[in-house]
Amino acid sequence: MSYENKILQMKKMLGKKTAAKQEKPKFIKPDPPSYTRAWQQQGLELIENEFGVLFKREVHYPFTYQHGHYRLGELFNALKRWKSQGEDHPFAISEDETIVFFDTETTGLKGAGTHIFLLGFLEADDEGFTLTQYVLADPSNEAAMLFESNMWKRNVTVVSYNGKSFDWPQLHVRWTLNQQHLPKLKEQRQVDLLHSSKRLWKDDLSRMKLTQVEQDKLGFYRKGDIPGHLAPIIYFDAVKSGNAETLMKVLVHNEWDLLSLITLYIHSTNLLHDSITTESATTYTNIGKWFGDLKQRQTSADILTAVTTHFDSEETGFAHFYLAYELKREGEYTLAIEAFQSALPTIPDKKQLQAYEQLAMLYEHQIKDYAQAYAYSRKGSELIEHLSFAKPQQLENQKSNWQKRLARLAKKQLK
Repeated sequence: MSYENKILQMKKMLGKKTAAKQEKPKFIKPDPPSYTRAWQQQGLELIENEFGVLFKREVHYPFTYQHGHYRLGELFNALKRWKSQGEDHPFAISEDETIVFFDTETTGLKGAGTHIFLLGFLEADDEGFTLTQYVLADPSNEAAMLFESNMWKRNVTVVSYNGKSFDWPQLHVRWTLNQQHLPKLKEQRQVDLLHSSKRLWKDDLSRMKLTQVEQDKLGFYRKGDIPGHLAPIIYFDAVKSGNAETLMKVLVHNEWDLLSLITLYIHSTNLLHDSITTESATTYTNIGKWFGDLKQRQTSADILTAVTTHFDSEETGFAHFYLAYELKREGEYTLAIEAFQSALPTIPDKKQLQAYEQLAMLYEHQIKDYAQAYAYSRKGSELIEHLSFAKPQQLENQKSNWQKRLARLAKKQLK
């Protein structure tokens, strides 16, 4: 018998090994902490489920509740505006979506040892808005708090401030560490108001912290607020001492964050739909550019044109610059040239270089005025010498490209 046949016979004799089925580890429900009564006396409700205990706080607000410049019920007007405009925008939310404003407080910024000790949700119901906050009783009861959030069974649109990059990924991490016991966390649509705030107020607001946006744009000023960086210390102290008095101020901090998410969404939606009112030229230029980046050309051009006519020339350089690109795409070459020329005196050097290049291209290829194209190419070539680039090769490439353009235009002028 051959060696190969012997091996085959041995395999048959051994038979197939049946893989041992791994049993799901049994969950051991932790004991409630000793300070439950003390925390309840501070106004927190004790909740118990199959995974342990947690604390809960609820606050109800009527639709007429005023937070800064806005009443909470104005959210529904904002949603109607998106429906009536019919525009496809990443910021738009349909009236049919279940909206949950979401914010967390954590014991750190990253790492497996960072716990979420407070889950905050704010959403509308038939009578107004309801704030629901789930507080971690102690780290051993984490599964209880996560399960109680119901984010494993709901389909919602989550609105947050930096939540897409921080709060939701952090929730994912904590859920993954408890995945042997919890149902799978559902993926949700995310609308991050930090991203939209950066689009709206780039170069207008010096800082994008939510408290800064509240003061400068939403008309809300906090009194007696707990700084966010102190929240972990306060939570650990409450667990250690059993006294939740100061912890309740962290819950109020979280409550203000969530209320401001509603008014920020209202204010931002109004900005994207209203004609020019009280905001700066920079903000409206940012809005026009945003619509342009979304390929909504006409809306972009209308907004940027309004900026150029409403504000002084010293404030409208970028509006002219972005408008010029929209006009060029529409084949309005003469108007595009005028817009680039209007932009030149007030835009930064690197934008000037782009404007000179566009002017040279327009005069060469569309207007066929080679002398003007050559003149703008010379200006671009001279400006190169005063600019800095990240890599020396970039400078050399720029010089080479401008020299090639100058040589080509010099030949065209001789014909």
